[in-house]
Amino acid sequence: MAFLAHRNVTAIEEMDKPGCDPFKLDRTYAQFPLVNRTVTGWHRTWARHIRPVLSTSRTNTLLDVGSGGGDIARAFCRWAARDGFELEITAIDPDERANTFASSQPTTPGLTFRRAFSSELLAEGARFDVVTSNHVLHHLSPDELSGLLSDSEKLATRLALHSDLKRTLVGFSLFSVATLPLRGSYIREDGLTSIRRSYLAEELRAVVPPGWRVERQVPFRNLLVHRA
Repeated sequence: MAFLAHRNVTAIEEMDKPGCDPFKLDRTYAQFPLVNRTVTGWHRTWARHIRPVLSTSRTNTLLDVGSGGGDIARAFCRWAARDGFELEITAIDPDERANTFASSQPTTPGLTFRRAFSSELLAEGARFDVVTSNHVLHHLSPDELSGLLSDSEKLATRLALHSDLKRTLVGFSLFSVATLPLRGSYIREDGLTSIRRSYLAEELRAVVPPGWRVERQVPFRNLLVHRA
């Protein structure tokens, strides 16, 4: 596991490069729902953390940061409707390409996409019951991570959740094999890069401020939790 002994913070994902292939990028966004349903465990997180803090007597609000193709936000909308909650979601991503792809998909009631940073919404005075992100933490520099967590504490009136990969040899190996059939996209190579950039639980605990808790998730994930 020598090559995974430390975070590789210099590796850059192909889809983050301005000049990446637009066809492969869109295909990557299109394949995210399959991969995220398999590896992220957000339905369990919804049931354990998000659903218990929602109100049945008013419209709830959720901010999804770094929303990419928008599949996680759409899943939240489906689960909320199924469970009898009124939920309005704002999904933000600073990448114009992600926002364009997400906005081009069929409209989901209660879901709005914006090209924005969390700091911009904070400056606007926005507040949300819940703030979430998926696979964002490993992209960030130390200052950016600190900024996101600070913004999340102020934006979330009830709960903030940031879910990300955990760097393990088993996870790296399984992902490498399982994604071999996903051709014509950046899923496999960028997913492996993401694992190399991701945190171990103890590494994440060492860099987050007081009030944040790191939970281990199955399979091969960390969940950063802050309750207002």
